[in-house]
Amino acid sequence: MQITNPDIYEMSKAIIVQLYGEEAEFRDGQYEAIEATMLGKRTLVVQKTGWGKSLVYFICTKLFRMAGSGVTIIVSPLLVLMENQVEAASKIGLKCDMLNSTVKERWEEIMQSLVSGSLDLLLITPETLLSNPFLYRIKDINIGFFVIDEAHCISDWGHDFRLKYTQLKRVVNALSPTIPILATTATANDRVIEDLTMQLGGSVHISRGSLMRESISIQILELPDISRRYAWILQNIAKLPGSGIIYCLTRRDCDYLTDFLQKNNVNVMSYYSRDTADEHINKEAEELFKDNKIKALVSTIKLGMGYDKGDIAFVIHFQHPANIVSYYQQIGRACRNIPRAYTFLMHGAEDKKIQDYFIDTAFPTLNEAKMIIEYIVANNNYGSRLSDITANVNCRYGRIGKALMFLENEGIIYKENSKYYRTLKEFTYNEAHYDSITQIRRNEQAQMQELIESKECYSRFVVNCLDDKTDKNCGICANCLQLDEYPSSIDAELLDIAQQYIERLIMSIEPRKRWAATSLTKQVKIALLNEVGICLSKYGDPGYGALVKDGKYTANRFSQQLVGKSASVLKDLVESNGINAITCVPSLRSDIVQDFAIRLAERLKVPFVSLLQKSKADQQKLMQNTSYQCENALRSFKVIENVRMPRKVLLVDDLVDSGWTLTVCGNKLMIAGCKKVFPFALADSSQNEE
Repeated sequence: MQITNPDIYEMSKAIIVQLYGEEAEFRDGQYEAIEATMLGKRTLVVQKTGWGKSLVYFICTKLFRMAGSGVTIIVSPLLVLMENQVEAASKIGLKCDMLNSTVKERWEEIMQSLVSGSLDLLLITPETLLSNPFLYRIKDINIGFFVIDEAHCISDWGHDFRLKYTQLKRVVNALSPTIPILATTATANDRVIEDLTMQLGGSVHISRGSLMRESISIQILELPDISRRYAWILQNIAKLPGSGIIYCLTRRDCDYLTDFLQKNNVNVMSYYSRDTADEHINKEAEELFKDNKIKALVSTIKLGMGYDKGDIAFVIHFQHPANIVSYYQQIGRACRNIPRAYTFLMHGAEDKKIQDYFIDTAFPTLNEAKMIIEYIVANNNYGSRLSDITANVNCRYGRIGKALMFLENEGIIYKENSKYYRTLKEFTYNEAHYDSITQIRRNEQAQMQELIESKECYSRFVVNCLDDKTDKNCGICANCLQLDEYPSSIDAELLDIAQQYIERLIMSIEPRKRWAATSLTKQVKIALLNEVGICLSKYGDPGYGALVKDGKYTANRFSQQLVGKSASVLKDLVESNGINAITCVPSLRSDIVQDFAIRLAERLKVPFVSLLQKSKADQQKLMQNTSYQCENALRSFKVIENVRMPRKVLLVDDLVDSGWTLTVCGNKLMIAGCKKVFPFALADSSQNEE
């Protein structure tokens, strides 16, 4: 340890002794980072998860405040991380608060505390920091110290693409050069460190240590299908010590796996980004997990960065992550204050399919950007709401939202009072930059495959990919031990339980309750609603989803197995509701759905009746967002004239995506006299994977 300022050392040491007892010592590099920051240097800390990066900025905040400096601003990416940090900062005697989307009702109270200087420390998301209301007030705040946590996100070459982070360089450049700046991360390779150094001002003190986590073992499991992964987890989770995290790539996988484990008496909860009304579910999950009252959280990457629970004993990846950085971040949640933790990386062909989707949809296309800009320009005198753009630009809702973020981030448009306007900046599509980032993602994808296939120490391979050139083996991973501590073989009985669960998975089709904004409708309540419907599978998924895909595009006829399964699923619904007719959504291109519906009707002993006809219109799958899908469906279908309308109808289609085809057809049947319509689809083909 190098000490050039004894006073700073003595005050810092006193704080850690107060926190951890007389035997407390700084970890390698901790004090040097504190001293560099206290001496006014711009500092970049690149240290492994669990090293104690937060302690550096908490101690510096304490010392700066003792010296009469202004408030510390910490930019932090995750709400759950903020809550942990508030609790940790209070232990050091700091008065702190946070500004993010969850504290809107306390906004003015917190701002007053900032302006008055009564707060020592504020944790803030980049989105809130860069919002106009905060930027307008920032001139009234005496900032004494500025911290960027998870700083790799600032870099254009960073690994967690969050657009607002890339704008933080403007805040850094605008700060007085006398304000100390500290940036921290566990996952910056040489390229990112070079970029961060430049963005922090060039003359930067870098604290960089070994990234090896000797207490975390890695085992890789080749389990090619969902049923085997379910069965392996069910077989082993009770044997694993303590509590842990199971990472999934999609919310759908989180929900299904959680449901499967709960039905088999394993106490787990799902955790992912939810609507505000459902955020209490995450709060409850956090509290139960914190107190070890549940075995695991089944989570998306929402819990991937910064979450601090000292006794996480295992991490299971249900699919392999997109890159080594995310993988290192996520296994780094484990084993902070315990001697040993176990991590398991499952992989199979479906993982790449999901990752390809995320990579391929990461950036707006040139055509999407042009269409959106043209619409905003045409309405620049009045401004354009998101709903206006959606109703007039044939792009998916999520794609429009993403394009708006990029265009706003690049200064092509700006947002004011929920409306978008065009700026004077010339539009240039950053194709070369987007392509370079996409290529990085492809390279990272290939690097993950190399990890899976590697015969060397897994931990060493991971940290070497992060430009930690250690040649030391961990000694506890499956490759080092030359054995799997938890066998990859699966009990046949448990595999059967998993397969039966997957075969019984039935998805509901919730009725649309409001019309979309179109030239034919306004955003008002739909007077005549379908009943909650049934969807047999997720399109393309192993099992029935794969059978639907094969029948639609290869065999050109849905199999009798699908007819039989559908009949068994629908039997109780038909009998208990007195459904007295089956009809289908008509097509101009194929009779495959009608053929299926007729065979289904024969199996259920309910008459098939043609009730609807389709006019020549655009294919529904070409309609990219809710407004276009709704209007196209309204123009496409009508009830056959003079047909005798049954009272209760089962309405059959092959695929459900937006739900507008079933909504419109059901609504028109009810207008024509049908009392109840029950939708049924063979597969859900929606792409809402995030």
